[in-house]
Amino acid sequence: MLLEVKNLKVAYGNIEALHGISFAIDTGEIVTLIGANGAGKTSTLLSLARLPRPEGPLVSGGDILYEGASILKTEAHTLIQNKMLALVPEGRHIFGNLTVEENLQIATYPHRRDINRAVITGEILELVYSLFPRLYERRKQRGELLSGGEQQMLAVGRALMTGSKMIMLDEPSMGLAPKLMYEMFRALKQLNFVKHLTILVVEQNAKVALDFAGRGYVLKTGEIIAAGSSAELAANPDVKKAYLGG
Repeated sequence: MLLEVKNLKVAYGNIEALHGISFAIDTGEIVTLIGANGAGKTSTLLSLARLPRPEGPLVSGGDILYEGASILKTEAHTLIQNKMLALVPEGRHIFGNLTVEENLQIATYPHRRDINRAVITGEILELVYSLFPRLYERRKQRGELLSGGEQQMLAVGRALMTGSKMIMLDEPSMGLAPKLMYEMFRALKQLNFVKHLTILVVEQNAKVALDFAGRGYVLKTGEIIAAGSSAELAANPDVKKAYLGG
């Protein structure tokens, strides 16, 4: 397995957000975490990304393994430097005063000592522009002038520029028009197929998430209450009633 989460418990102060969850993701998979607001989805991603407090929660128990080795003591920037995993956070958090291309290129800064940085950067930049032609068209515009959908594409492109084996997306469809949403997911699906990129997506829109992913886990108040293939979860009566509107 590329990533294994074992009995993970995390807390914000005295409030425990995850009560011992376990799941695994293999190389090249697309996996989704679905659940209502407050279920613990974002807390899971922040923990995996190893963001320090106060942005990230405190891990109070369990372990996170990447390629069999614990990353609990690994800092977020080291995960990026080693091209392990990158987070596309909820709310995008792009640099509004920088151009699209500057936003993309700044993501390669952790690799600044890599002698092949220029070549690799050029190759990935070309890939990002081929996946998201809108970004190429607007490459000289400041990030703050982009639409919400274009900013989301830029946030995804920035994560791809790190060269990480795995990316995690937190509510990527939030605020997007359906056309742009499906355009983004279609591009990610293509990248997964061609480059075997591993993807973990947290999504409140359960139908979109299950259409996109091959497998999924359902979180409820800090616990995993269901797991299986997307087809199995979509057919689960409890999942249908709670998250699919039927």
